[in-house]
Amino acid sequence: MGAFGHYLASHFTTLQKEFWYLLVGGVANGFLYGMVAVGYTLVYGVLRLINFAHSEIFMSGGFAGYFLMKALVGTTVPSGLSSIGLIGLGIVAGGLVGALVATALERVAYRPLRKRNAPKLAYLISAIGASYFMFNLAGKEFGRYSVSVPQPYINHAVFHVFGAPVLMYDIIIFVSGLIMLFALDRIVATTKLGRSVRAVAQDAETASLMGVNIDRTIALTFVIGGALGGAAGFLFGLGTGVVYTMGFTPALKAFTAAVLGGIGNLRGAMIGGLLLGIVESLSVVFVQAAYIDVVAFGILVAVLLFRPTGILGERLGRAA
Repeated sequence: MGAFGHYLASHFTTLQKEFWYLLVGGVANGFLYGMVAVGYTLVYGVLRLINFAHSEIFMSGGFAGYFLMKALVGTTVPSGLSSIGLIGLGIVAGGLVGALVATALERVAYRPLRKRNAPKLAYLISAIGASYFMFNLAGKEFGRYSVSVPQPYINHAVFHVFGAPVLMYDIIIFVSGLIMLFALDRIVATTKLGRSVRAVAQDAETASLMGVNIDRTIALTFVIGGALGGAAGFLFGLGTGVVYTMGFTPALKAFTAAVLGGIGNLRGAMIGGLLLGIVESLSVVFVQAAYIDVVAFGILVAVLLFRPTGILGERLGRAA
């Protein structure tokens, strides 16, 4: 093999490593987007409304994890079972706080309007108002600058895929996202609560006549979506830090993922999140990093123009 052959082989190896590195990062981001996207999908499925305050649920989970890690993680980064336990506690804390914030949001911003049969525009205004209130309150109470989350693990390369490193952070996202999204899919598909959610999503009036408690079902839908959004906020904060505005861009991208997969479709939201994360990550080869967000919103516009029902386009009420 001549010099040119060696050059081509070396160049191909470098491209291969870069591809797999970007793909791994894209899948990790995709799981995060999917976890947030299912919150949009669940609420839309039962109320036919977009919860535009979901970004603050995400942010609240990030801060919950931050304060917990600040209290528990010392000057030395833990390892082994200690790291796993701390990460688990952070996910639980983020999920619990996200669920509590989502519950408060449903009680204050949505339920009173639903009881009065308010027009859809009123829900939108109420959600936007709640969003502004929560992120400004967080900015006032927690500060306006990003802070790093004390790391409960050592972020080293666990193994390599075709020469590309798979970092511990990637593994945390993969495992956590896969477990939570699979559990949610089984809950909606097989449990009494899941049947109630699907019944309300398909026909709320008929579901009520059949004995389904509409208020309870809607409230639990917010709780589940909030728990996943808060847990995703903690996982996101581990890698980027937390700040009061941290939910804005990820939530918009998660909404894009929900639309891409089929708004109102649970599995569609998961698939849409993975696809968006991968496409966004691989697009850095073609566009500058500063324009990466444009890719996500370009996908949103394209989907709305050419396939507004999304890839699966199936309502939550008919999902199996």
